[in-house]
Amino acid sequence: MKKIYSLIAVAMLSVTGAFAQRYMTEQFSSVNVQTDVTYGVNATVLLYQVVGEAVPEQLKMDVYSPAGDTETNRPVILYFHTGNFLPFPQNQGTGGTRTDSTIVELCTRLAKLGYVVASCDYRLGWNPIAATQEERVNTLINAAYRGVQDCRTAVRFFRKTAAEDGNPFGIDPTRVAVWGQGTGGYITLAASGIDAYTDLLLPKFTTSAGVPMVLDFVNGDIYGTSVGVNPLNGDTLCYANHVGYSSDFNVAVNMGGACGDISWIDANDNPIVSFQVPTDPFAPYYTGTVIVPGLNLPVVEVQGSYDVQMALSQYGNNGIFELAEGYAPGQPFTDAANATNNGFHGLFPFERPAGMEVDSSPWDWWDTATNPGSANGLLTNPDMSATKGRAFCDSIMGYAAPRIACALNLDTSPCFIGVDETEEASFNVFPNPANESFAIRASERVSAIRVFDAMGRVVYNSNTTNQEVVFVDSSNWSAGIYTVEIHTANNAIARKKMLKN
Repeated sequence: MKKIYSLIAVAMLSVTGAFAQRYMTEQFSSVNVQTDVTYGVNATVLLYQVVGEAVPEQLKMDVYSPAGDTETNRPVILYFHTGNFLPFPQNQGTGGTRTDSTIVELCTRLAKLGYVVASCDYRLGWNPIAATQEERVNTLINAAYRGVQDCRTAVRFFRKTAAEDGNPFGIDPTRVAVWGQGTGGYITLAASGIDAYTDLLLPKFTTSAGVPMVLDFVNGDIYGTSVGVNPLNGDTLCYANHVGYSSDFNVAVNMGGACGDISWIDANDNPIVSFQVPTDPFAPYYTGTVIVPGLNLPVVEVQGSYDVQMALSQYGNNGIFELAEGYAPGQPFTDAANATNNGFHGLFPFERPAGMEVDSSPWDWWDTATNPGSANGLLTNPDMSATKGRAFCDSIMGYAAPRIACALNLDTSPCFIGVDETEEASFNVFPNPANESFAIRASERVSAIRVFDAMGRVVYNSNTTNQEVVFVDSSNWSAGIYTVEIHTANNAIARKKMLKN
């Protein structure tokens, strides 16, 4: 059994010095961890049954950074743990904290690549054993909504520290990624997809009396930047944090989560990388109903990683990941993913062998002697071990690292490596700045053009130009900086920045 999950990990040994680049392979031997950093304060309902109201909760995180690093302009990754929106160990799982084994492992590895990484707590609380499905749905969507607010609050916190506090974490505020594991994956997918409050006004998130389950004047806005007050009792349910800073991020990673509704995914969303076991009994891989673990109570229909990545593919959001396909050290992971992902860039299905179909989080491990949820965990992960968990972490890092680097537009990523590095095409973009349209004039025939916005999303993609002068309609693009990339028939790649007025 162990040979099955360790085969891909062996490929990591093939990484040579020629590919030893920051953000792609480990550059640092150790990391520094600053614990219990407060990134915001907001209202939690976790103690509602005891005190009868929502009370303020300090939102905490642990910040990992590479030890001995002299760089002060580093991309930041915000990591959100699992836990079923309930505290550990009351959630009866094996994890649910920012210090779970897998989280510490992956945050450490990401920091050794050169990133600043924050392992973030978020507000908990819902009623999975409510007598009616409507109440279960109501309390769960509100928990997820608070998670989205907290995710975006953490993003704004880092931008505020960079702008007002002398950038104490040494981050690049223009390059932010979010990473969610299990329940955290639900948060990062929702934060990626929910663009407006109206996204929540769906029949399944509406009570039988016709009232939306989430009310922005009660729960605060989708960013957590407005005060939410319950008009019935005056209870404050949301406090504004770091108002005035952007909540946007460039790329998301989902490990074992699902999307509350596929309508949240549209052409404006950032690229997303997803890892999931297709036979996961708790989070559907396609479209299915979320089930309360252990009690088997139905909650709400959601869309899993396959359906999310299919929608992203249809919109072209993950086009940037195509450029990571030829990254040599990551090729074994790309090949393994492409064997079963139906051509959806950014999707890595972890197929489990016969008899292990319910092994929904094979990357997890824990101390069986001290973890109170161990017996439950072993029901779905009976061959759990640190060796197995780290082998899956090898695959996760091997697949995610080049794709995150591409989405963040890092100069060490595969996106900046031409097919033929000895021959680079030359071209001009005019006018630059552009308004309604612009032209591309190349020194040779162009075989493909891609244009990326500042978030790394593909806004233009053409593979059949075969001419030296190409006109591109930019009338519907937002103002900002774009990257124009051309591919030529001679396998050369070149890029230029363009400003859209």
